[in-house]
Amino acid sequence: MEIRQMNTSLHICRARFVPIVFALLIVIVTTGSAQDPAPDPAKPEPLWTGSAGGGLSITGGNTDTTNINLSFDIVRDPKRRNLLRFFGLYLRGDSSDVVTTDRLRLGARDEYTLSDRTFLFGEFTYLRDPFKEIDYLINPIGGLGYRLYDTDKISMVVDGGAGIVWEKNPGFERDTSGTLNAGQSLTYKFSESAEFTQVLTGLWKMNNFSDALYHFGVGLSSSIIRSLELKVEFILDHKNVTPGPAIKKRDTAFLTSVLYSF
Repeated sequence: MEIRQMNTSLHICRARFVPIVFALLIVIVTTGSAQDPAPDPAKPEPLWTGSAGGGLSITGGNTDTTNINLSFDIVRDPKRRNLLRFFGLYLRGDSSDVVTTDRLRLGARDEYTLSDRTFLFGEFTYLRDPFKEIDYLINPIGGLGYRLYDTDKISMVVDGGAGIVWEKNPGFERDTSGTLNAGQSLTYKFSESAEFTQVLTGLWKMNNFSDALYHFGVGLSSSIIRSLELKVEFILDHKNVTPGPAIKKRDTAFLTSVLYSF
């Protein structure tokens, strides 16, 4: 009887939550479309652009929970051959003074344009996730990318390369291996101040090809006032081989953040 009541409660929560999220996404897009500023042709494009910020949720009562997310995404684009990008995401969750989430992901990327469509790139990523028993996972890579679409409204890029990975798990020696890497990203601008983003990356270890790490993210963002934007994002990380059978392979996160953009 209790199990049936719990399942019924879960279905009710989901039924209420989904329309709220859907309505929020509609507001993001329509608000951004209505707030497009008039372009100033005399104003030069900035060398550095990006955003930084985070989100916070706190609940109290029978269970006290705190969840925070902090992120940044900074791009140096001189409209020449080299593009630099720095990005990071930190997730932290506590429930009744017990840590339930503690994940850090950092990265840097340099792209060197060869033609209108192709580019060389070098990338460095760092991951720490104690709940997946990853003390650290470091993966520098290099490769070639291709722009399938590259317009003011839509951008779609695929890339592939190879590198090396160092992974340290508690109670195990550090694992070192060559890697094969692939990635895909999509940006669709509804307007100058509202856009949809999607990214997918894959890492495969050469010494055990089944030991793969996948990262997927999809989000909607829109300006709410000058220099501030609201972002709703879903993230999925899947590690195909874990240090122990009790460790889940897949982690998901649904984030709502307020970001300062420049």
